[in-house]
Parts: sequence; structure tokens; C-alpha cells
Amino acid sequence: MKIAKILLAAAAVLAVGAGAAQAEIKKIRIGTEGAYPPFNSVDSSGKLVGFDIEIGEALCAKLKAECTFVAQDWDGIIPALLAKKYDVILASMSITDERKEKVSFTIPYYLTPGNFIAPKDTKLTAITPDALKGKTIGAQSSTTGATYLEDKYKGSDIKLYPTQDEANADLAAGRLDAVLADKFVLYEWLEKSADGKCCKFIGADLADVNPDGTGIAVRKEDNELREALNKAIKEIQADGTYAKINAKYFPFPIN
Repeated sequence: MKIAKILLAAAAVLAVGAGAAQAEIKKIRIGTEGAYPPFNSVDSSGKLVGFDIEIGEALCAKLKAECTFVAQDWDGIIPALLAKKYDVILASMSITDERKEKVSFTIPYYLTPGNFIAPKDTKLTAITPDALKGKTIGAQSSTTGATYLEDKYKGSDIKLYPTQDEANADLAAGRLDAVLADKFVLYEWLEKSADGKCCKFIGADLADVNPDGTGIAVRKEDNELREALNKAIKEIQADGTYAKINAKYFPFPIN
């Protein structure tokens, strides 16, 4: 009889714990940068918009969760997650071994190679470390592009910027010889901004800049939330929701 009571008590505790976890997932705070168009940016009314935002809204609809978005500077985006300022990071964050030491990632929700851009009148014909030796090249700080430059382009003058827009602006102003970033965010700037008319892609795609793709980051202990997001990512890919959002921003698939 005592054993039966103990088992019932244990089951009750587990049920309460599961119920609490389920209750927590009904509200999700999503951290994003707000300075990385077309994935996340702030419109003229101060609203967060972009591919990441719409993916987040679609995932929340699948989870039947009430979601709010929080803008956070890129350099502090992981510390703010760990400090529980929000519950997930959905900000075009590349999955890397270094970041996995601090957070857990969902499955990738898109894949993007790195690429260089340079002025249209550049005399550069290659983007190898030897070709860019002595050149001034830029990237956004704390990104896979910045790490890639620091690892492989040690002979170049590397300048890092708080946002991608600032790196692009210095390229347009003639203060940089080239910029390295994710191809799709550079595509947006080249194709849709006035300043971007100055420049062009140079060299081949660099798959090894982001070999593991882009994921949603959660705190390591939030396994249930991560698995729920994994399920929701697969669902929006299967039912066509993802493809509709993709087509709104790019004339080619990015997953």
C-alpha cells in the first residue's frame, strides 16, 4: 500500500512538472537583432519586420503560443538569452561549435553560404587570402564571417562593425576593399538599396563560412522548447507556409 501511495505521489509530481512546462511554452519571448535586413529590421513605425520575424510568427501559430519580440544588439544577444531577457534567439544565428558551448540550437531553418562583395570597379579578380593580402576587408563583429576572416585572411586589414549595415556603408563610401557576409543578406543590399548599386559579388560562394546552417538558439536546459520548435519548423516546411514566406523575400529557396 505504501509503495502504491509513493508511486501515485511521484506520478502527481511529474504531472505537475509537465503541466508547468507546457504552461511556460504558451508564451515565448523571441530575441532578435533588428539590424539585419531582410531577415530582421525595424520599419519606419518602429516595428520589427523581416524573414526571421515572419518565421517566428508562423512557428508560434503552430505552437499556439503567444509570442513577443525583443530587439537586442548583436554582441549582447546570447548573454541576454542566458539572463532570461527572452526565451529564444531567432536572429539568423549561424550554428557553430563555439556557440553550442553556451546555448542549444534547433535544426537549421535556413542555409546560407558566405560571399564577398566589392566595388564594381574593383581590380580584384580573386578572393583568396593571397589576393586580399594588404587589402582592407570588413565584416560584422561576432559573426561567422568575422571569424572566417580572422582565421584565413591574417594578411589583410580586417575591420569589424557592430552591424552589417555599417560595414556595407563603409564599402559604399570607399573605405573598404571588400566585405564578407552571408550571401542572402548581401543580396538584399545589392539588389534593393541605393548604396548597393556601387558593388557586386566577387568570387564563388563559401560554403564553409556557415557549414551547419542557421538555427534558433535556446538555453541548454530548455529541451522541451527546442523540440517543440523543431517540430514546428518541420510542419511549416511541410505545409507550404515556409515556402510562402521564402518567396516574399527571395526569388530562390534558402532552405
